[in-house]
Amino acid sequence: MTTENHVDPQEAQFAAFKDLPRDRPINMLNLVRFKAEAEYPEGHELHGKDLTGAEAYTTYGQATGPIFARVGGEIIWRGDFEGVVIGPSDERWDAVFIARYPDASCFMEMVTDPEYRKAVVHRQAAVQTSRLIRCGEPGSSGSGFG
Repeated sequence: MTTENHVDPQEAQFAAFKDLPRDRPINMLNLVRFKAEAEYPEGHELHGKDLTGAEAYTTYGQATGPIFARVGGEIIWRGDFEGVVIGPSDERWDAVFIARYPDASCFMEMVTDPEYRKAVVHRQAAVQTSRLIRCGEPGSSGSGFG
């Protein structure tokens, strides 16, 4: 597996996201692997506390959940990771879910909210690596595998 950590979007990735249409619903596939122990920055009230990555991610969810709901977000699917069929055989994910937003502007409203921006420190402390993949509406690319 790649040793590169993907916790926050790179500037070019976020710019590309902002260039996509904002006026239609989006579905964000989230793949998240937690650190064994949360790593808060020096000076944060939870720095040095005995928290797992999973516990820090739960704190992130509790802090950002009301903002997520206010912008119209909802978790439309959540499942347990069971194994890789195609891809790196050593890849594993601790959280796998799809978050749906009424449109991309709602997602942007969430991630720029001042309270969200304060709470994201919990996600950064919790996550070893992640993937956040924007997808369109189900069925928007035809039927079948072709």
